[in-house]
Amino acid sequence: MAALFISDLHLHAEHPESTEQFLHFMRTDAHMASALYILGDLFEAWIGDDDTDPGHAPIIAALAELSRKSVPCYFMHGNRDFLVGKRFAAATGCVLLDDWHVIEISGQRAVLTHGDLLCTDDTSYQDLRRTVRDPSWQRDFLAKPLDERRAIVTDLRERSKTETAAKPADIMDVNQSAVEAALQQHGVSILLHGHTHRPAVHEFIADDAPATRIVLGDWYDSGSVLRWDETGYSLETLARP
Repeated sequence: MAALFISDLHLHAEHPESTEQFLHFMRTDAHMASALYILGDLFEAWIGDDDTDPGHAPIIAALAELSRKSVPCYFMHGNRDFLVGKRFAAATGCVLLDDWHVIEISGQRAVLTHGDLLCTDDTSYQDLRRTVRDPSWQRDFLAKPLDERRAIVTDLRERSKTETAAKPADIMDVNQSAVEAALQQHGVSILLHGHTHRPAVHEFIADDAPATRIVLGDWYDSGSVLRWDETGYSLETLARP
């Protein structure tokens, strides 16, 4: 059985086709996996574990069903769902991962991350990230009523679209020096991430040795998954069911 890795689904009521594909994926591929790793941005936005959005119910139920089938599921925060917390983990059976997580499959070690921490050239985003990841900011935000939180997130999403459209594309991609530093820090030669929505397998030399960076794609128009078992890994595009 293969371990499966996905990222950047951005599930939201505005994109029901993505949610339907995810639920189909959970009923089929995920149930036959050795483990499922979600590397951030499963949701377009997450305003707290107390959110009453009915659209979240089938997603949470599908994750819980995977847990009941004894398929381990691991969740890493993205830049859109960094407020996922312990209540979500308890409801779904997902294990919450830190921003960096090292795994080993068939003797090969890799470090997992969402990917935004590698985009060090985007200094305005990194400033915003430090703000919203601060525990005091999060406590203040989660103390606000749900309607106020929704309004804040809607405003942030609109501002993000405007700012992203004005930024050069290369600024929003990963910084190669940051990639190589992450590999060295974690003692691995493979790095797997999402965030940039640029699915590819990049092979290069770092510290005079071969290294690999695997980028997961988003789920706006089709699915993207990395399958990894004892025979190796493959990055695949999933057609809409």
